[in-house]
Amino acid sequence: MVMHPKPTIRLFNRLPVLGAIFFMVLTALIPLATNAYAANKISLVLIDNEPSTLRTIKGIKKAIKRYGLEVSYNESILSGDPEADQRVFASLKDFNPDLFITLGSYTTSKISEIFPHRPIIFANVMNPEASGFISSMNRPGGHITGAALDIPPDKQFHYFKRVVSNIKTMGVLYSSETENIINQARIAGRKLGINLVAIKVKNEKEIPAAIDSLCKISNALWSVADHTVYTPQSTQYIILQTLRHGLPMMGFSQSLVEAGGLFTLDFDFKDIGRQAGETAVRVLHGSDPSRIPVTTPGIIYFKYNEKTASRRDIQIPEDLLAIAKEVIK
Repeated sequence: MVMHPKPTIRLFNRLPVLGAIFFMVLTALIPLATNAYAANKISLVLIDNEPSTLRTIKGIKKAIKRYGLEVSYNESILSGDPEADQRVFASLKDFNPDLFITLGSYTTSKISEIFPHRPIIFANVMNPEASGFISSMNRPGGHITGAALDIPPDKQFHYFKRVVSNIKTMGVLYSSETENIINQARIAGRKLGINLVAIKVKNEKEIPAAIDSLCKISNALWSVADHTVYTPQSTQYIILQTLRHGLPMMGFSQSLVEAGGLFTLDFDFKDIGRQAGETAVRVLHGSDPSRIPVTTPGIIYFKYNEKTASRRDIQIPEDLLAIAKEVIK
């Protein structure tokens, strides 16, 4: 009589083979599972640890966390010292981030130079088009986009008209650095009934004659963040001339208002960080940076010089007084 082995015995005899197959399948799946749950690697590159920078970072991380992404961060500071920065670049290559978030123009310039093909999201950058980071605000092109500090001219002029309702002719000094803003500003001015008189200067020596001409033909002065126009020496002269001629000036920064300008518009750095963080999420989800428009400040603060307003007998509207972030006295 032939005895046939029981099924359980046959299975027992095959266990080593089944175990080996199971181990091979599991080994093959582990890398896939690891990649599926691997954290996104983001490198934050800073130029300083100023409160505005830290507030921007807070906004970035909060926005990214809101979308539930698993992220591994690396934070680096570029000091401007060539040797120290080279060490930072080496460590960044080792970290090998999925994308960079750069705070400031210097860090954006350096990282785009060292990592020309890696996605870069900038924050706290003024006029990124003039800096050469992007082709345009709506269609950045390349591998860089982000959150700019530029408040569009139409928004600025709306505020100016609310503070000084009788503006007819507005003067502005600019150089090749900010030339791209002027055409846009002319269009925005015409829509509000403002004739924008823009004088281009090549260097600091041309500024006295230019500002003197503007003071004679304008009844308001608009300013743009231009390094050629606003040097420490020229800024002092420009402010002095506007005060002498009783010309209300809208400053591009609080320092100009503290020096005697009438008012400025400021922004919330945490909100700028939020915008940069949300853009980073879009890129990590597969969006092309070249097609993501550069954002501009969504939260705008009003700051004014009370003494300058009083001297010119300018009444700040009550609703602007109510939201004034700072009153300079």
